[in-house]
Amino acid sequence: MRNWNVNVRRSIAAFVLGVSVLGLGACSEQNDTASTEEIDANSLKLDDIIEKAKQEGEVNSVGMPDTWANWGETWKEISEEYGLSHTDTDMSSAEEIAKFEAEKENATADIGDVGISFGPVAEEKGLTIPYKTQYWDEIPEWAKDDNGDWIVGYQGTIAFLTNKELVKNPPKSWEDLLNGDYKVTIGDVQRATQAQMAVLAAAMGHGGDETNIQPGIDYFAQIAKQGRLSLTDPSVAMIEKGEVEVAILWDFNALGYADEINREQFEVTIPEEGSVVSGYATIINKYAKHPHAAMLTRDFILSDEGQINLAKGYARPIRDVELPEEVAAKMVPKEQYKNAKPVGDYKVWEETAAQLPQKWQEEVLVHVK
Repeated sequence: MRNWNVNVRRSIAAFVLGVSVLGLGACSEQNDTASTEEIDANSLKLDDIIEKAKQEGEVNSVGMPDTWANWGETWKEISEEYGLSHTDTDMSSAEEIAKFEAEKENATADIGDVGISFGPVAEEKGLTIPYKTQYWDEIPEWAKDDNGDWIVGYQGTIAFLTNKELVKNPPKSWEDLLNGDYKVTIGDVQRATQAQMAVLAAAMGHGGDETNIQPGIDYFAQIAKQGRLSLTDPSVAMIEKGEVEVAILWDFNALGYADEINREQFEVTIPEEGSVVSGYATIINKYAKHPHAAMLTRDFILSDEGQINLAKGYARPIRDVELPEEVAAKMVPKEQYKNAKPVGDYKVWEETAAQLPQKWQEEVLVHVK
């Protein structure tokens, strides 16, 4: 199963190196200079896209496997409704973009799903077909570019996962967490994106943001001084073994783990003071062999039906759709997200995240007992 965090944990430097290596190995000079027919997708009517997609007959994705965010049900419904066959190759965001750039006119992928910070990278490299879909006006500004080169389909927010068998009073705020008497599991901040985002979330809950991570560092330094900071990987296996009292995770991971083990045993809460929101975006390959099928896929993902499918996989929809009662019951109540906000500038966050491992070592890990 695809790891929720793999999309954004690679540095842009490593990504660029990967692209260069792939480009040298897979692209001929002819491919580097060749061009594909330009498609003005935003001028097309949906009926025309559907007709052309049916003619293309298939859609091939990367990073969108059946077991991730309930993609399997989405592919099944697209196939049944429009007669499109489908294949997926699971890979990270960096690998997806490298594949688009390396293959060019020899494209084997039509559409990909990448961490939001990689959307602008694909756009800047000229690898995308802009397509806004009919739901454009319902997508938050932070979750799309100006022309539809990338659009977030689902989002995640840093949350607390509490094992109620081990903790009598589950924390509902950063203050509660600081005043508790239980271990707080964050994972490896020096390597794991989820753990780094937990530090950013704590910073946001204390007046900071991607330009000022210090409040988050100071917060976890206090917990470390109390002897309560656990660097254990907050994996489903460790949680199931009872090794984790309170973990800081993406809400979709927390919900998925809880349901996998025993939903009634756990409480999932968004910290009251504030948290960070991030998302995953679709990118349509400029060189797609089935571009209209890819456009139709994006449209379906953003439809009510597609958004509900994602929610069934614990991914919070980007549109404000009404979820079926049985699906909504499994999600964190909407009102808990009122103080959660997205990263304002991902380029700044990238720079901050690059400095975070050293700050974590010098200002937090020195206090771990």
